[in-house]
Amino acid sequence: MSDQPSRSVVKAISWRATGTLDTILISLLVTGKIKMALSIGFVELFTKIVLYYAHERAWNRISFGRKKPGRDYEI
Repeated sequence: MSDQPSRSVVKAISWRATGTLDTILISLLVTGKIKMALSIGFVELFTKIVLYYAHERAWNRISFGRKKPGRDYEI
């Protein structure tokens, strides 16, 4: 059993939206400049979506830690 690529894309986007908000807040605390914080946040948003997607698809090819689905029933 494996995830469809579209599922990986949606997971990547939702995770990065959360991560980007965190990055913006941290950048704002460090720099004290909202424009700088937003710039940092939006750049990493796109680069990390691509990296996460590639990572997710690579792991989808690895069987480590997965169980094969059992039979629902037998006759």
